[in-house]
Amino acid sequence: MNSEPSWDLYRTFHAVLREGSLSGAARSLDMSQPSIARHIDALETALGAKLFVRTPRGLSPTDAALELKPLAERLAATSAALRRTAEGQGGTLSGTVRISASEVVAVEHLPPILARLRQAHPGLALELSPSNALDDLLQRKADVAVRMVRPEQQALVSRHVGALAVGLHAHRDYLARRGTPRTLADLKDHDLIGYDVETPAIRAAVQHYPALSRDAFALRVDSDVAQLAAIRAGFGIGICQTAVAARQPDLVRVLPDAFNIELETWIVMHEDLRGNARCRAVFDALVEGLSRIVGSSAR
Repeated sequence: MNSEPSWDLYRTFHAVLREGSLSGAARSLDMSQPSIARHIDALETALGAKLFVRTPRGLSPTDAALELKPLAERLAATSAALRRTAEGQGGTLSGTVRISASEVVAVEHLPPILARLRQAHPGLALELSPSNALDDLLQRKADVAVRMVRPEQQALVSRHVGALAVGLHAHRDYLARRGTPRTLADLKDHDLIGYDVETPAIRAAVQHYPALSRDAFALRVDSDVAQLAAIRAGFGIGICQTAVAARQPDLVRVLPDAFNIELETWIVMHEDLRGNARCRAVFDALVEGLSRIVGSSAR
């Protein structure tokens, strides 16, 4: 390495990786395309490695760039966390809070909670990351998270709000066409909606419910939101949170005694944010709002 590269060069490198082109990175960073190209040239010179090659589809990262990618993502997350922390100095309820939650929780449960929070504290800006991946709170990829697994890291503040019930559901029009299964064995005669890629958690669930193995599905998709949309459209029978289905008069739960899963739910944040007024307000709002949803799903 000839010299220590500027952090700005790594930010540009991360943007080019994310966008796949100089022009896309320029738009995302509000810079000119020649400036983006100069930053990449300067970083390649400083590192002594080629980072991108031109292809008909844009810029393709080299092996060296792919090795640097997780480090660049970490720098970007740290930079965003620094900005959010600086915005919140002084204890006022203003600035940005980044929230991580699963797809279904982010789409189906959080919008009204966040709307009430914003009305109460108009100085807050909220970033919502809907993903089933667990954003690392210790690296501050998110400030507050809704998790369906017990937090294991010691440097986290967490609140258990209960369990969200999950069951098999179908649109009443589908059941009118195909009939209602009476046992899990009857599912073999139905159009099932489920996962494509098997994860360790899914593998464990299938051991208890072998009728829901991948080969049994007529529709395979790893997006929980897409599965829910297919259930609502009457495609077939799929897995859905009972609290979500309760809001849809046309969704009917099937085999409630034979299939029931409880998603234990925690609200989590880094312990360093315990005294941060805006993060604490978001944390408390999520605890209060999701506790009510969990309570309603249990009735």
